Amino acid sequence: MKKQRRKTEEEEHSDIISSLPDCMLAHILYFLPTKQAILTSILSSRWRALWTLVPVLHLDKPTLYSIRTSTLDDILLSRNSSTLCKLRIDCPRRSFVDKCVQAAILRGVQELDLVLDLDNQTKELPASVFFCTTLVVLKLRGHFLLNPPDSASSSSSMFPSLKILQILHVYYANHNSLSTLLAACPLLQDLRIKVSDSDFDFLDKEADNKFNIIVFVPTLKILVLDCSFLRWSFKLHINTPALEYFNFKGDLDSDVVSENLPNLFKSVLDVRSCYYLDWMWKLTNFMRLLCNIRSMELCVGTAEYILEHSLSNNHYDVPMFHNLSSLKFYGDLWAMWSPWNAVKLLLCRAPKLQTLAFELNYRCCIHSFSVDFPLKKPLDVPECLSSHLTTCHYKGFSGHAMELVEQILKESKVLKTMKITFNSDLDSKEKLRIHEEIMKFSRTSQTCQIVFD
Repeated sequence: MKKQRRKTEEEEHSDIISSLPDCMLAHILYFLPTKQAILTSILSSRWRALWTLVPVLHLDKPTLYSIRTSTLDDILLSRNSSTLCKLRIDCPRRSFVDKCVQAAILRGVQELDLVLDLDNQTKELPASVFFCTTLVVLKLRGHFLLNPPDSASSSSSMFPSLKILQILHVYYANHNSLSTLLAACPLLQDLRIKVSDSDFDFLDKEADNKFNIIVFVPTLKILVLDCSFLRWSFKLHINTPALEYFNFKGDLDSDVVSENLPNLFKSVLDVRSCYYLDWMWKLTNFMRLLCNIRSMELCVGTAEYILEHSLSNNHYDVPMFHNLSSLKFYGDLWAMWSPWNAVKLLLCRAPKLQTLAFELNYRCCIHSFSVDFPLKKPLDVPECLSSHLTTCHYKGFSGHAMELVEQILKESKVLKTMKITFNSDLDSKEKLRIHEEIMKFSRTSQTCQIVFD
């Protein structure tokens, strides 16, 4: 009797996890890679179909190559009626993409993350994607040909739920492909685009048309646009009254218009190609619409270009940023550059600045020479250094551009903290040398503390 009772108790507790409800087991499988979740189907008949309840599927190359074709069909085509929240496909099989996307849409998919890597081939994005009413997130990358139908922007066929759109290096079928897609997203909040010349292989290079990036989205809050490898002529027109964050990297040697940005809080700017006559005129007009921002990150190379052009053209006036409280300079600092005057010029245009940061990567040049643009007259001491700047942080400091640290300590009257975070490549001996040199600098602010990290 005791042996039978003991055996019954062992049977009851031998597989406790299988006795859990389906929803709980599906939640556990959610944290496993898709490949591992599918493999649990061989454990027992209890587990055979549990993986189909997982609301997220990631079908990458290792997963696809390790399972049978019949199982592959079961992944989506034989799923139960539960909603598929997210599908990510990183796959070189063109036909499989169509099959999976269509099945996911039928299951009410909310997030599609599609990566297509084909050798010298492209695939047109499945038309069903443009009419998916449940999509909240859409991410596209790789050899897709973006060719939305004209009806995609009509009121009856919009993406009524799409809030996040990310497009990285896809191909465009015509000059208006992107603008047509954006016009079909009335509730979009987060837009991230990366384009380069190779994305336009299907466009008529003989035509005089510009590639259009028309962003008229009243709900958009975040816009990240990387055109740093784009030399193709393009038209950028931004009208986004709800925009709060704007990150632009690229060239202004095109038709660029930004307007209606009353809620913009932060901008990140890395403007290239300064070597043409109206570059500064375009840049100052571009920056003037950002004048109410409170936080800005500016590429130090762009700051150098601004200094160079403002010195050679007196009629160019860098706009004032009366509300700017935080400013960061980032990017590559070449050995030939002396950045203090460029930094000081921008500080003069931000009278209420409270926080200043640097994150500069020192780059050595074989033919190194000093580039320090001569000032026709000395710049005034920036107002922010006299009355507002309380915090300065130099991240990744390697001992170069020591003048930045010295001048800020010297001219800042209310500075409370100067924080120096050393470059991780420095050895302890070099860190000690830099520490000793900085501690010798004079400080105008009697309350300033220098902190080394």
